[in-house]
Amino acid sequence: MTLQHRARPAEREPEGLLVLLHGRGADEHDLFPLLDLLDPERKLLGLTPRGPLALPPGGAHWYVVRQVGYPDPETFFPTYGLLCEWLDGVFEETGIGPDRTVLGGFSQGSVMTYAVGLGPGRPKPAALIALSGFIPTVDGFELDLEQPLPPVAIGHGTQDPIITVDFGRRAKESLEAAGANVLYREYPLPHAVDLGFLQELAPWIRAALYDRVTGER
Repeated sequence: MTLQHRARPAEREPEGLLVLLHGRGADEHDLFPLLDLLDPERKLLGLTPRGPLALPPGGAHWYVVRQVGYPDPETFFPTYGLLCEWLDGVFEETGIGPDRTVLGGFSQGSVMTYAVGLGPGRPKPAALIALSGFIPTVDGFELDLEQPLPPVAIGHGTQDPIITVDFGRRAKESLEAAGANVLYREYPLPHAVDLGFLQELAPWIRAALYDRVTGER
């Protein structure tokens, strides 16, 4: 089984890869417009995969939600393996490795971003973007927070009633304690993405990829 996805080609030969993972009950179309906001010069190949689970109340999902912060292991682990397999296939097919890949997501997609980007034995991407999410707590699964760690951008709404801002703050603290360079922003919004933060992330992404893409400073 593979993952359905949408692709936005780069203007020329892609200098890197930008992968965005949607939230609960959405699909591969949901974050697709953000590719142009995060990469306005279209230097990167943009991909938005669809979660493999179809669950109530509709849309696509990455795992079953029983308690916020604690993904259901029976659905989390199969999805985690499938997403890792899909991403590894993208690396092989495109010739763009994890060191030139920015991985990001919103809500459930943010959770899977942490998992796949920092999972045990996984290659570290160039950067991670986590919007309105949390670092997952799952029995039998722990992030690999050994150095070196990629830079991480975290954005969270202070009025979020679904995944409260405390989750974003704890993720920041955990990653900084492990030595990661974290860009952290809070904004007065509910469970949503802040346009201003996305605009701030465009040059941040370029900076995260710059040394890897050009070999310069």
